[in-house]
Amino acid sequence: MNGDELRKRLTGAARALGRTIREDLVTPALDQSASGWRLRRGGTGTGLPSRAPRAVVTLFVLLATALLVINTNQYAFSYHLGVPLGLLLAALQSVALVATLWEPIRAWWLSTATMLAAAWSATAFARGGGVVFQMTGTDSAVQAGWTPATILLQALVLFVLALRVRSRAAIEALGITMFVAVLAQLYKPQGQGSAIGFAVMVFSIAVLIGASLRGWRVARSQLVAQEELTAEERARRTLLEERTRIARELHDVVAHHMSVISIQAQVAPHLVENPSEELRENLAGIRQNAVEALAELRHVLGVLRGEDPHAEGVRDAPQPTLDRLPELMENVRGAGLAVVIETVGERRALSPGVELSAFRIVQEALSNAMRHAPGASVRVLLDYRATGLTVRIANAAPDHPPTPAPGIGHGLLGMRERTTMLGGELATGPTPDGGYEVVAVLPASLEDPA
Repeated sequence: MNGDELRKRLTGAARALGRTIREDLVTPALDQSASGWRLRRGGTGTGLPSRAPRAVVTLFVLLATALLVINTNQYAFSYHLGVPLGLLLAALQSVALVATLWEPIRAWWLSTATMLAAAWSATAFARGGGVVFQMTGTDSAVQAGWTPATILLQALVLFVLALRVRSRAAIEALGITMFVAVLAQLYKPQGQGSAIGFAVMVFSIAVLIGASLRGWRVARSQLVAQEELTAEERARRTLLEERTRIARELHDVVAHHMSVISIQAQVAPHLVENPSEELRENLAGIRQNAVEALAELRHVLGVLRGEDPHAEGVRDAPQPTLDRLPELMENVRGAGLAVVIETVGERRALSPGVELSAFRIVQEALSNAMRHAPGASVRVLLDYRATGLTVRIANAAPDHPPTPAPGIGHGLLGMRERTTMLGGELATGPTPDGGYEVVAVLPASLEDPA
């Protein structure tokens, strides 16, 4: 590589660095609205809170006030700058410290510029004098702007800046601060001590801690957001799966009735002596429509079952009704659940959809009781009324805490979907004795919920 190529590469790198610094630190300071870090009412655009807590603001105000007094005293008397100029420099630095909570980039520019101005002013007015800073390793006075109070203030500004902007911008700010530190030493008298090494170390630690905390907070906020999205997606998928299962069961019920209609329409002409041609045609039309509807239902049912690998073994199984509740009770008792069933009113056959939904609600409620209330007794009440059926399943408080079960189940979602589909109502919740209760009110016939 010859000298021209090296010079071109260095020039390109310098231009790229300058462009990056301008985009990260200069443009946001001149036009905060163009920055992604602008403090909006709802947030900063970085996943971090835009409003500083009141306790933090109070702490920074108190700290800035204390540093204002210390720096004013040092600038005015130790460095012989006079009270007006010393107060001005100290006030600008203290204002920058507080302002960094809302405008970190602008506050950092103000603090850095004031630090450089204080160092050059002290050199001009108190050449060779100043505050003795033992941490420099010498007994000589150090440059103004590098006193312990100023180092602490600048480190706090860099720390808050690193908390509020991305790491690249914080590192750039640290580099510029170090460059300004070198400029502050240009007019330092020979033999005078300097705290630049100690200051650079403190500034670097402040930026490192701030950037690390910001990275942790951003990662945590992103993790929380991802967990919320995952939970929403899981709940949505669970709801869709339960709706598919309910639709499959209802298709089975409707397909059964359509088959009965087809058979009855086919047999009806033989039950009438000398049926008319019009009657035969109407019955044939009824049977044809029933057969076509049945074929469409089976096609849709095949699609639904094709997405469920567990449906093949129960493709032709009849859907359960409340007549199978005794069998269900024996099964759960065999699993160790103490369950009692009561019936109020006159037992009568309801529509297939109501029978199926009532059975599934009882089945799911008993399963939930076994999972979430181990050792508790359960009471099942079927209340037959003229308007429909009320199903109540209540369990007592569990004997011991349940074993945690990962994931979100289908139980309550399925119960609510079934009840809403029939135009009924569902209520669930804990009982005063520490148990849990499910109450479903199902109309006697299928109604439009609207």
